[in-house]
Amino acid sequence: MLDDEYVRRHADSMPGEHVMLAVSDNGQGMTPEVLQRIFEPFFSTKGDRGTGLGLATVYGIVRQSGGHLQVYSEPGRGTSFKVYIPRDQRSPSEDPGPGPPVLRSTAKATIVVVEDCEGVRELVRRFLEKRGHRVFTCAAPAEAIALNRNFDLLITDVVMPGMGGRELADLLRKRHPALRVLFMSGYTANAIVHHGELDVGLDFIAKPFAIDAFGLKIDEILSRR
Repeated sequence: MLDDEYVRRHADSMPGEHVMLAVSDNGQGMTPEVLQRIFEPFFSTKGDRGTGLGLATVYGIVRQSGGHLQVYSEPGRGTSFKVYIPRDQRSPSEDPGPGPPVLRSTAKATIVVVEDCEGVRELVRRFLEKRGHRVFTCAAPAEAIALNRNFDLLITDVVMPGMGGRELADLLRKRHPALRVLFMSGYTANAIVHHGELDVGLDFIAKPFAIDAFGLKIDEILSRR
């Protein structure tokens, strides 16, 4: 479910229910300069071996279907493409399915958010503070370590320059064993596990995320004994 907040941050998207197809690889990744041009017709990084029409064709098909794409990549760590296609509502079902998610109330928590993307960091901060939590934001793991505080929850990106999110969580848990952790990444969960960044079963949410889904995940983690 893509909500209004998601649409506000992604101008080519539409609100409502979508089907998301994610394709990830463990290749060499792309630089920001290449990422800006990947959907341009005839742009190719393969020289004479590439036509530069593959991704341009994919982009055209997705946009004609009313969908949009999100791409996440870092040099040396692979790439994830996420294709969002509006859900077809024309086939009625006898099973109405589950109702809309209901956010559970939780005790107010002290939370540290570690994310090198300022836009994501500020979005998360505003959302958590609106729900009454005390929030500290950090652009790098070293800032979180320097805080030297006791937090209820760490929300951290997985892949960051220098120290990764898993290493940061392990370090902070040596100080505070009860610390709960939510990992987030532009890669899919399967890709993150495959790359060896995280173990199966850890709390994880893929970016970009709908803010309601993020809130449910936070409530679920904080409600555990």
